[in-house]
Amino acid sequence: MTPEAASEMIHSGLYMIMKCALPVLLVSMAIGLVISIFQTVTSIQEQTLTFVPKVLGIFLTLMLLGNWIMNNLVEFTTGLWSTFVYYVHK
Repeated sequence: MTPEAASEMIHSGLYMIMKCALPVLLVSMAIGLVISIFQTVTSIQEQTLTFVPKVLGIFLTLMLLGNWIMNNLVEFTTGLWSTFVYYVHK
């Protein structure tokens, strides 16, 4: 395996991780921001207030986008394993 091939494989893997994790992270961040603004406005300082809305938001996001995430991961893994023979040299 050449250093360029290894670098490309690592690059595409990291890109896939970011592409699949970004929707869930953005939903969690947005819910946290909204709850934080609500806490600031109402002067409620409860640390556990964000837990349930974040869990529900992440659950709904995974329900809506889970198929897309899984298809991307399966496509990436299939492509990686189908070109595996090019990466192995004796």
